[in-house]
Amino acid sequence: MNFHDLHELLRVELLRRIERGTLTGSRLAQQAGFQQAHISNFLNRRRSLSLEGLDRVLASQSLSIDQLLPLDLNASSAADAEPSEAIPIVSPSVAMDHLRVSPSAILDTLEVAVSRLYDSRIDRANRDSQAHPASQAHLASRLTHWQRFLAIRADAQQSAAMAPLIAPGAIVVIDRHYTSLAPCRGHQPNLYAVRCGAALLLRFVDFDEGRLILRPWSLEFPVQLLTLAAHQTPADYIVGRVCLLFSEL
Repeated sequence: MNFHDLHELLRVELLRRIERGTLTGSRLAQQAGFQQAHISNFLNRRRSLSLEGLDRVLASQSLSIDQLLPLDLNASSAADAEPSEAIPIVSPSVAMDHLRVSPSAILDTLEVAVSRLYDSRIDRANRDSQAHPASQAHLASRLTHWQRFLAIRADAQQSAAMAPLIAPGAIVVIDRHYTSLAPCRGHQPNLYAVRCGAALLLRFVDFDEGRLILRPWSLEFPVQLLTLAAHQTPADYIVGRVCLLFSEL
């Protein structure tokens, strides 16, 4: 994550607010103390903001950098003294369909500090939010049978829809026990690995009127809808929550 990436994350969030009708370019310029043309150029990628300007825009929208980063980005190294766990890196099809990973399906392994993986508050949020009996049964099956943490390497198509949040080749660690749509960190949205036909997509997810709404980060990609059958729940499509990203190894 560099200064340019931070600009892009802020730009995308502002454009989303404008698209939703909660903000306008002129109001943003007024709140941040800029000329409207300056903000327009920033939103249209014709110029960047200075560090001071970036701070002013963040303050005007009551945003923090942490809010722009809904994931633990660039979690590339654990402290040497901490215990770690070897996470198998597998293909997307293995991540979607294999309860437990056989040695022959492992492409590589990733050592991750245990403290980054296990959080009792997140586990509790997942269990407490599974109110529907079908969701409870699905979660019980996951907890009993499914290997919890797997990782995939994001290909060009997966990363393009989530750029610049997910870089091509980034390692994406998936918590396959977390299939709830409840946010695990307050206001921050969860990012999920979602089954879409034979493909595994990385998307933000909402649920409304029997449909899963798959939202990319990039505005250049469309929102996708998955209609659930009467007997299905969102957990039938959610492979797991993306809990860590490793941009470089």
